[in-house]
Order: sequence, then C-alpha cells, then structure tokens
Amino acid sequence: MDYIIILGLNHKTAPVELRECLAFSGEETDALLRSFSEHAAIKESILVSTCNRVEILLTSPDSDAAIGAAKRFISEYKRIPVSRFEESLYIHQGDDAIRHIFRVAASLDSMVVGEPQILGQIKEAYRTAALKRTSGVILNRLLHKTFFVAKRVRSETGIGDHAVSISYAAIELGRKIFGSLEGMRVLLIGAGEMAELAVEHLIRHRSGDIFVANRTFERGIELARRFRGTAIRFEEIGGMLQKVDIIISSTGSPEYVIDRKMVKAAMGGRKHRPLFFIDIAVPRDIDPRINRMDNAYVYDIDDLKGVIDENIEDRNREAVKAERIIDAAVVSFRKWYESLDVVPTIKALRGKMAEIARSEVEKTLGILHHLSEADAEAIHRMTEALINKMMHDPTIFLKNNGCLRDKAYYVDITRRLFNLDPAELSGSGARPGDSQHRTEEEL
Repeated sequence: MDYIIILGLNHKTAPVELRECLAFSGEETDALLRSFSEHAAIKESILVSTCNRVEILLTSPDSDAAIGAAKRFISEYKRIPVSRFEESLYIHQGDDAIRHIFRVAASLDSMVVGEPQILGQIKEAYRTAALKRTSGVILNRLLHKTFFVAKRVRSETGIGDHAVSISYAAIELGRKIFGSLEGMRVLLIGAGEMAELAVEHLIRHRSGDIFVANRTFERGIELARRFRGTAIRFEEIGGMLQKVDIIISSTGSPEYVIDRKMVKAAMGGRKHRPLFFIDIAVPRDIDPRINRMDNAYVYDIDDLKGVIDENIEDRNREAVKAERIIDAAVVSFRKWYESLDVVPTIKALRGKMAEIARSEVEKTLGILHHLSEADAEAIHRMTEALINKMMHDPTIFLKNNGCLRDKAYYVDITRRLFNLDPAELSGSGARPGDSQHRTEEEL
C-alpha cells in the first residue's frame, strides 16, 4: 500500500520571513507539481500555498524517498538550502496526515479558529492538481472527503459563528489602536477576497472614504462600485498616502508595494497625523522598516496573532465537537483506504460471487426434486469451478503488475463495479467511470 504523506510549515512553526520566502505562485505551483509527477517515488501530489502555510500532500510507496525529493524540490525552486527550512517542517503520515488535512480544511489549524478562507484555498489547490493530473484515486477521494468533513463541521457545530477571518482581525487591530474607525479614510491595495472581507468589516464600523488600488484597474473599479468607494490606479498609491489614515494591503506582489521612500515623501504633508499599515500579504507588501518612522505603524500577519476575539472560548468549545466529527471521518476513510489492498478486494469479490452462486443454486435445486445427491454435488462442484475460472483473470491482473502505477485506481474500480462497499456507496448513484470525479456528498 502507498503511504499518504503531508509535509509543510505554517504560522505555528515558521515566522512570516520564512513563509514568504517559500510561498509558491501559480506558475511555480504548476512547475513543482510537474516535477513531482516525474519522480519515481511520488504517485500523487497536491500543493497548498497560502499566506499562513505551505503544505505538500503526497502518496508514495517509499515515504523516505518522497519526503527527501519534496525537500529537494522546494530547495531548488525557491533557491533556499534545505537546512534553512527543515527544522520548521512537520511531517505526518497515515492517519495523522488524514486527520491533519481534515483539521486544516475545517479551520481547526488556522491562526484564528473558524475562519472560512482556508477551505476555498484547499479547493483551489485541489482543482489545480486535478487539472495537472497529479492527483489520483487516493487524493481525489481524500480531498472530496475533506470537503465533506469541513461542510459537516460548519453545519453541525458553531465554529463558524462570528468567525474571525484575518481581515476581521486586521480591522479589530485598527479599532483597538484608533479607538474608533468612524470617519477614518482607508486605502485598500489589492481587490481579492481578503480585501472584500476587509471592506465589509470597515463599513460595519462606519469608516470614512474607501479607496481601492488594484493592478487590474477594472477589478478595482468593480470592488469600489460595490462598496461605494473610489478606485485609483496603482501609480497613485504614493500620492494617496498623504490623504488616508489606514492602508490594508493584500496583493500577490513578490516585491514591496510601499517602501520607506514613498512613506517618507508623504509624511511631510500629513502634519504629524499617524499612518496605520496592515500588511496581510505573503510575501509582505509593506517594507517593515517603515515601522521605525515617526507616526507610522506597520503590522503584518504575525502581529495579528495578538488580536484577542471575545468569542474565542466559544469557538474553542465548538472545536471539541468538530474534533469528534473528524475522528470518525478518519476511521471511515482508513477503512476505505485499507480496502484498496489487493488481497481484501479479491477475497470480497470471491465472497460475493460465491454467495450469489450459492443462493441461485439452492433455489434451482429446490425445484429439481428428481436430482440425486450425487447430481446436486456435481452442480455445486461445477459452480465452484465457474467461480474459480471467472476469478482467474481479475486476480492475476490485480496481483501482478498489470495495474502499474494505477493499482489503487483499478482496485477502487473493481470495488465500485461489484458494489463491494455497500456502506460507502449506497445511494450515491455512482457509475464505474466516475471514480476520478465524485461530489463530496457521494463520499
């Protein structure tokens, strides 16, 4: 059986300086997945890269070789020696890996328990792997199960009630520093999901004028229009620093969007009014040296760890319920995973065929009263011989190398074709050809 492996680092094990060095762009993700697919020890792979974590999910017949290869690939693509990030890595295998991905998707491993963004980020990572065909039967099933578990946790616990996203934590930090955000003029740099959430929170706190700067001006106009703000071009950011009070930045830029020189030029016209920067991007958008300037305050993602939400205890209590859901899901997935071993599948298939044959023979013999015991015994022997002959080719195919790298796929298909997992498959309406693409409800 192949090993299921997760290796990665997150906000608990690595500082933002290291995380931003190891963050993977879309192009880098595609290239890394391609390298994984070409390595003999790695069968399936998915890469999750967010502002708070970089995680690689793998299946492999040789865990040591796969882990070593993953470390080397990270080092080569990011041009960072393994020694610089190795101590920050965590590695999970088997049930621990399964439990980890369930907990991450359910937001139990997030900086702020209950924030919903991570599930969408994992779905996007899975979509990328599926398009690149680096995920297969095992990770497809695991990720669909992951989405289903996360959905259950959100619907059956209160972990999402008043959930605190990174954006909300950023706004709370601003409110604590200024006392009130009412009337404060805000510049949002970047028009992604983080920015949208930030705007929603700002409006609830009755902030003043909102300006939106995005590299794609049309996207900035769209977001500004939705929230009755004003879109500006990226080139106008420097001049806008004189007018606003709060800057929230969440772009994907590999370089600083705002540097010390820009802020220094703006400070002369501000007449000692404080300027508050919240940098929720990885890599960081705001030069941290700005924090040394008078009346300039820079906070990055790691600083948000200190923001205390009044509902944290309630969310932690709900997290206990979520852990129970996850524990049960781990057991369920492990049973399916263990069923992918060839021997249990062959035994289950033979057992089902034997049961069908026995039932039909008994019905037939029940109406053929004229047959002697010797005749009945001959029919039983013939039935057993038929089962053996029918089982011969599938057994050879599954046991030998006919499956090559896709052995799990063919074992899974066999179990689906002959409905050998009634508890898992009942009501799913799955077709044999649907093995690679199934909805979370089916799993």
